[in-house]
Order: sequence, then C-alpha cells, then structure tokens
Amino acid sequence: MSILEWSETPDVVVVGSGIMSATLAVMIKRLEPRIRLQMIETTSELAREASDGWNNAGTGHAGLCELSYTPNRNADGQVPIHRALNIFEQFEQSKQFWGSLVESQIVGEPRDFINSVPHICFLTGNQGVDFLRARHQAMRDHHFFRNMSWTEDPAEIESWAPLVMEGRGSGPVAATNGLGTEVNYGLLARRMCEWLRRQEGCAIASGWRATRLRREPGSWRVETTCVESKEVRNQRAKFVFVGAGGGSLPLLQSTGLAEFRGLGGFPIAGQWLVCDEPNIVARHDAKVYGATPPSAPSLGAGHLDVRRLDGRRQLMFGPFASWTTRFLKQSGRWSDLPRSLRWENLTTLLRAGLKNRSLVQYLIGQGLQSMDQRLKTLREFFPKASPDHWRLVQAGIRVQTIKQADRGAIYFGTEVLSAQDRSLAALLGASPGASVAVSIALDVVRTCLPEFLASSEGHQRMKQMMITYDQDLKSAAHAKLFERSTRAAAERLRLGVK
Repeated sequence: MSILEWSETPDVVVVGSGIMSATLAVMIKRLEPRIRLQMIETTSELAREASDGWNNAGTGHAGLCELSYTPNRNADGQVPIHRALNIFEQFEQSKQFWGSLVESQIVGEPRDFINSVPHICFLTGNQGVDFLRARHQAMRDHHFFRNMSWTEDPAEIESWAPLVMEGRGSGPVAATNGLGTEVNYGLLARRMCEWLRRQEGCAIASGWRATRLRREPGSWRVETTCVESKEVRNQRAKFVFVGAGGGSLPLLQSTGLAEFRGLGGFPIAGQWLVCDEPNIVARHDAKVYGATPPSAPSLGAGHLDVRRLDGRRQLMFGPFASWTTRFLKQSGRWSDLPRSLRWENLTTLLRAGLKNRSLVQYLIGQGLQSMDQRLKTLREFFPKASPDHWRLVQAGIRVQTIKQADRGAIYFGTEVLSAQDRSLAALLGASPGASVAVSIALDVVRTCLPEFLASSEGHQRMKQMMITYDQDLKSAAHAKLFERSTRAAAERLRLGVK
C-alpha cells in the first residue's frame, strides 16, 4: 500500500529509504533542524532492499576478519593494511553516530540492532597459515587491532568456533579473533525513518517510484510515479541525493549530465544457506570469514555468521553469487538491465565483460551450483553440516556501476558520484557501504552542503554526533583519543552487555 506524505517545498529530496539515505537525512536534519526534507521510497515498506537484514551479511565491517581489505603481500613480503585501517576508522564514526542517536532517544534500544560478536578469520594449509600470520603481524602493533588474538592451536580455535573444528581432519590451521559487531541495518534505517517522519518539515512517500530527474534553473525536478495507481507527481528541490541501490543507475542516466554519461550496471544477486536447527545455531556465536576466491577476489570471502533476525538467532553461510537482470530484489524488473543499455555504455559493458572473464565464469558457475555443491563449500567451514538442516534463501542484489573512465575494470567498493555543481549526489557500489554509511554521509555534507558545517553551531552539532569527525584516529598521536571515544560509543550502544 502506498503512503503519500508530501512536502510541497522541500530543500532536499532523498531517493531511497535504506541505511545510506536514512543516515544522510538524519544527519542533515540534526545539523539544520529548519531544513525541509522529502524521502521517496518505491516499496510500500521502508528499508526492505539491500539494507534489510536478510539481504546482507549484517557485518559491522571494521577490517578485523575480511581478507579482501588486506590483499596479497607486497614485494617485501609485508601485508598492506591501509584499507583495513580506513574502514576501521569509518566504522568507528558509525558507532559514534549511532551512539548519539541512542542517547537522543532516536532509535530506541541499541541491542535490537547492534550486538557484540567475535570477528574470526580462519585459514587452513601452510600457505594460508603463513599469510594469516603475516597479516596479524602487520596489524597487531596498531592501536586499532591491539586486542586481536592469534592462534594456531586447534583446541583454542574450537573454543572460539566449535562448529568450525568439529569433525575436521589434521593439518595446519590458524585463526585471528577480534571483538566486532553484528548489525541489523534494515531495522536501524527504519527507526531513523520513523524519527524523521515525526519531525517538522520532513515527509516520506512510500510506494512511489522516482522515475526521472531533470535539471532546472536553481533546482532539480523529481518526477515520481505511484506504483499502484500510476499517478505522476513532481517535486523540486535544490539538492537531491540518490541512495536507491540498483535503482540509482536509471535515475542518473535520466539527468542527461555529461558526468554520468556512459555509466553501466552489472547486477549480481546473492544467496544464503540458512540453518534453523536451534541446537546447531546455539553453538555458534561468531562471524567466521575464510579465504577470498581467487577467481573473484573483489566479491569477498565466504563466511559462517550468527545473525539476530525477526526476533531469533539464525545461522547463515555464504554468500553465493548468481546472475540476474534485475537491479532490485523487491521492486526490480527483469527488464532493468536491458532498459539500462545505451549506445554510450554498451562498449563499456562489453569491455568489462572481456576484461573480467574469470569473474563472469565464476558467476555462471555459482549460479549453476547444485545444493550438494553449496553444501560442499559450507563443509569447508562446518565439516559436519547436514543437508537436512540447511535451506537456500535469496539475498539482496547489488549493481556494480561501471564507468567509461575505468576502461573495463571493475572496482567493488562504495563510491559517491556528484554533479559538477554539487546539486546532486548518488551512492554507488557495495561492501562496505552500510558499515561506513556515516562516513559517506559526512563526505556528502562536506562536498555538497558545506554550509551546514561552516558555522560554529553546525560544527558543534556534528561534534555531538561524532566527537572525532575532524580527527585522524589512525594517527599514533590520537591512540588515547581512540580509546576514550570507542569506549564511550560502546557504552552508549551497550556493546558487551548481556
């Protein structure tokens, strides 16, 4: 059912209701309480696409266990950790922001959407153990990762993650263990949207699809269509943010701006194996990440995750990738990919396909897997997994945007594109998007709405949301500041409290 809440003269229009759009909208409203803001969401319920708990891994990405953030060694044998440091710092900003929302009674009980959980990286074989040892050695001396544990002792690994070692044969094994978080981004986004809905000057229209963006003197005209009745309405705003996941690409194409010409979309669907057997689920309380597939390094590693969804604990393994032509899981259409093709992006997409043949082959192979083949992969993490206890569930869809300037290269990450005059910005990409949504929102404000931070009042309001937003926590000089700020955020979010 569509719900029409309309702001007649909004200053800002936000397309999408997921964690990114909700974060930016709340940040803007708290920086400038007088702002008039309109949110537009295609589905009748809010934050039900990529942000929904069933559509993502729920990992609070902080570089603790994800090997894709610490790639292969340099020529000197060292493991580069700069990306892990950046992501850890960005997630610290997220925790500070969420903690301020809890303190201001905006998002309710924090344990509903965020909980402490061990983040474990687990590798086998001599090569895997050697790499993980080098990774730990590179990370352990930085204050971010000082408390990360390392072991090659099978008994200690079993105490961390019993299912991983149960029934496992002999051979070299190693693991690192750092205290991380599990996050229900969909619930968090919905609670932020509920707060927005109660604020003066804010409105949310759900069941309405933003279909076209047109530049006009001093503003953008946003054309929207009711999903049920097909009624068309228009709004105008000085600034537009497009955080519509896969739905962002056709909107950017509709602008006609040169900076978005040639954009192409590469949709990748996901699948989870889910265990509902209470006795098994109760024995695993960690997120265990393994090796990244060599044929698709940017897609990340498989992982065995504890989740808290729909009021109960779940156990997930995956993700498995598959091919799709839809750009969105709930509101997408099979024609999304064909309809996105243009003469100017066809060459870009073809070049990307040729340059990434191993990735294409990997996706085809993933999509053609049988249940037995998926279970075989699962048993690399849980040797005693039984087919009777696992079911296949469709996860979310992510659309990797391919730009002409990249000349066929595909970079899996999170990126914000903006119009030259900074009147429009859009979020593109995937992991670690949800985890670093606060950092991305801050970058959008700095780039496109700097006036909100220019005054001493705006600066102070941002400091209340993120005490270290203008500090470099990576610096050794700020190690004590990091300790104080991370402790304060943990207390507000009740992390570590049972």
